Amino acid sequence: MAKHVGVKLPDDLFNLLKSEKTVGILATFSEKGVPNAMPVQWLYPKGQESLLLTIHKEQESYHNMVWQKKVTFCFLGEGNVAYTILGRAGVVLAPSSVNALFHVVRIDIIEIKNEQSVLTKIDAGVQWSYISPEVEEFGHALMDELKGLAETL
Repeated sequence: MAKHVGVKLPDDLFNLLKSEKTVGILATFSEKGVPNAMPVQWLYPKGQESLLLTIHKEQESYHNMVWQKKVTFCFLGEGNVAYTILGRAGVVLAPSSVNALFHVVRIDIIEIKNEQSVLTKIDAGVQWSYISPEVEEFGHALMDELKGLAETL
């Protein structure tokens, strides 16, 4: 059963997000009420009460966020990290300074729930890697932009 944590990122989730190797599952819904979920790996905490993410401007989830500001993220990680975050989305940079096809969105946290099970535990989160050195360079540039914005916004 989910336990309400509050609006500030707990230390284990904050550290997971700062690792730059996590994937959050972003859930949105369309104007017609159709749900959509997608993985997001370019995200970074802005303090303890907001997240920044970079998303392609043509993603269905991006369009849903612009229309319906409320979103949910699910994060799973090593050490039994299991949280959902309800947040309010707002575009803070369009386009990204790294690539005009990407936009930066801030998610202000409304509520965090600890989703740990009493019967099982999370041993590892989603594992991922870049498909080429060029994409890795691009990904690092996106993350550097998010880290910079986390300090200046």
